[in-house]
Amino acid sequence: MNRPILAANWKMNNGPTLTREFMKAFIDQYPRQNERTVMFFPPALSLSTVAHAIGERRDVWLGVQNVYWKDQGAFTGELSVPIARDAGARVVLVGHSERRHVFGETDDETALKCAAVERGALTPLLCVGEKIEQRDAGQAEAVVIRQLRAGLSQMTQLATRDVMIAYEPVWAIGTGRTATPEDAEAMHAVIRQEMLSICGDRGRIAPILYGGSVNPGNAKALLAASDVDGLLVGGASLDASSWLAIVRS
Repeated sequence: MNRPILAANWKMNNGPTLTREFMKAFIDQYPRQNERTVMFFPPALSLSTVAHAIGERRDVWLGVQNVYWKDQGAFTGELSVPIARDAGARVVLVGHSERRHVFGETDDETALKCAAVERGALTPLLCVGEKIEQRDAGQAEAVVIRQLRAGLSQMTQLATRDVMIAYEPVWAIGTGRTATPEDAEAMHAVIRQEMLSICGDRGRIAPILYGGSVNPGNAKALLAASDVDGLLVGGASLDASSWLAIVRS
């Protein structure tokens, strides 16, 4: 995948009708690019709409916001990796802060999900990040390292397979508070060092994205920070004009 990577996490927004309108506006104004990759993580019921809009474009990827670690079975309401792949997904969000702190997802569960994504030949985008009380207590790095190591612990092909990381400080998501480029740079350096330790040389090229109150006004400065390979964007990705401004940063 080409960098920078600009990933839109729509969370529980944009059903098929709004998605169709959004994607038409986006695709019409965003010609094929060779120097960056755009990713969309729509709600599950809008996956096919995004897939249809993307068509054969290889610079725009479809992703899913969550998966279960079993390939099939009596798991009502869940989405498996094989189903996600069949729908056209190439990448899977794992361990987003809302999955952890709203739905109680544990480090052990993120490990099972990352392993399932690897087994299914998709790319995991593992999210890590600290809450404000952990940061204020001087525990930010320890929390991020713990989440990172736990999430990747059951993957067996880290030396040869793609994996992406997103640093999303919980205190900067939807709060209007944004980590400065210097904050992002410092934590991304910690993550890069850990990736080298875990993955060997492959850790040197693993993309590390920043996520947390990204908007058209700060996207360029964040992308300019060292070891920031892209952005994971929430609210600002729901408006086509705002999203276009970010992906053109």
